[in-house]
Amino acid sequence: MLKEEKRWRLLKDIKRGRFCFLISVDNWSIELQKSEFDSLYVLLIRINDQLLDIKNELMDEEFITLELEQLPWFIKLEGRKNDWSLRFVFESQDQTRSFEMYWPIPIAQNLFYEIKNVWESMD
Repeated sequence: MLKEEKRWRLLKDIKRGRFCFLISVDNWSIELQKSEFDSLYVLLIRINDQLLDIKNELMDEEFITLELEQLPWFIKLEGRKNDWSLRFVFESQDQTRSFEMYWPIPIAQNLFYEIKNVWESMD
């Protein structure tokens, strides 16, 4: 196990084979392949960079929506500059599965930083 908070978990277990990452939020969880985890990380960094680019221009109470799509992912960030949620849609490229997930405030920020730490600590 990598990280577990009250409402979310992030697990990495290479011994599990194909689906070696688990993301769990509230009452649901999804297992990801390493390539899916990698592509999720890349999109999270991109949408965070978009937020950082405009953050200084935003008022604290201003509501924002940012969307980013790079197959197989679609990500939507909603909230304010310091408090935001994330919604994801995943469409499998090999048509084996698709899913949606939602990370509410403040889980989205915590889980984003934990995924960033995990990815950056991998080989």
